[in-house]
Amino acid sequence: MQVFANGINIEVEDYGNPDDPAILLVMGYTAQLIYWPLDFVNGLVGEGFRVIRFDNRDVGLSYKFDGVRPPHPIRQMIAKRFFPNRRMAPYDLGDMARDAVGVLDALEIDRAHIVGASMGGMIGQLIAADHADRVLSFTPIMSSTNGPGLPGADAEVRKVLLQTARAKARTPDEALELGLAFSSLIASEEGRNRPEERRAMMKLAQERGFYPPGPKRQMAAIIDTGNLRPAARRIAAPTMVVHGADDPLIPFACGEDIAAHVKNARFELVPGMGHDLPPSKLPAMVDLIAEHCRAA
Repeated sequence: MQVFANGINIEVEDYGNPDDPAILLVMGYTAQLIYWPLDFVNGLVGEGFRVIRFDNRDVGLSYKFDGVRPPHPIRQMIAKRFFPNRRMAPYDLGDMARDAVGVLDALEIDRAHIVGASMGGMIGQLIAADHADRVLSFTPIMSSTNGPGLPGADAEVRKVLLQTARAKARTPDEALELGLAFSSLIASEEGRNRPEERRAMMKLAQERGFYPPGPKRQMAAIIDTGNLRPAARRIAAPTMVVHGADDPLIPFACGEDIAAHVKNARFELVPGMGHDLPPSKLPAMVDLIAEHCRAA
C-alpha cells in the first residue's frame, strides 16, 4: 500500500497484529523492501510483533526524484573533504530518516523498534538520534558510522564495485548480470551457493521497479551525510549492533564502531554471515532481535 510520508509517497507492507509492538525495518542502499526475507518478517510476527517494511525513496514503488541530478561521486567526496557542511546532494540520510518517521505517522504508530540493514542502519542512527521520542530500541545490522579511519571494502569488492558503476547497464538483463556478480562477492558462502535464489530475487526487484537513476541519488545522500559518530553519541535507545563476521563490503570493525559510540550498546558478531541475510541465520537473528526488543 502507498502512504504519504514526509511529503512523498512511500510503498509500505504491514504485517501482524496492529495492537502488537511495532518493528520498523529500514532497508539498505538500492535494496527494495522485498530484501527483508519473509521468513524473517514472519518470524518476528510469530514472536508477537507488528512488522513494517517499506521501499526507501528512489527505489521500488516509492517516490522517484526524476530529473534531479546528483553530483559526481568522486567530485562530491573531494568537495566534502574541504567543505564538510556543504549541501551537494538532492537529499541526505536525514531526509530518509524523516521518511521513515513519516511512515510511522501515516500508520498512527507512536513509537517503534527500529531495525536497519546497511544504509538502513545509517538511516536508523539518525532516526534514533534525531527522533528519540519515536524509538523504543535500535538494531543496526551490517552497518557503519562512516567515521574517518574505518576500514573499507576489500580490494576485490572495490574493484568490482567500480567496474559495475562504470558499466552503466542499459537494460534490465545487463543490470541483472552486473548485480549478480557483485552480490556473489559480498554474500556469505551460503549466499554464494544459492545463485538461483539471488537471481530470482533480483528479477522480482526489477519487475517491481527497474530504476537505474535512484542508486546514484542514494549514494550522494550517503556521501553528503558523512560521519555519523556525532549522531551515534546522541542515541539513548537500547541498542544492539549485529554484524556478519565475513562481511567484505562493510567490515565488522564498522559495526563495532557504532557500538563504541552508542552508550551501553551491545555488539553481536554472527559467524558465517557476509553482507547478506542468509536463510540459516534467520532463526537466530529473529531470536536476537525479539529478545532485544522485549528487553527494551
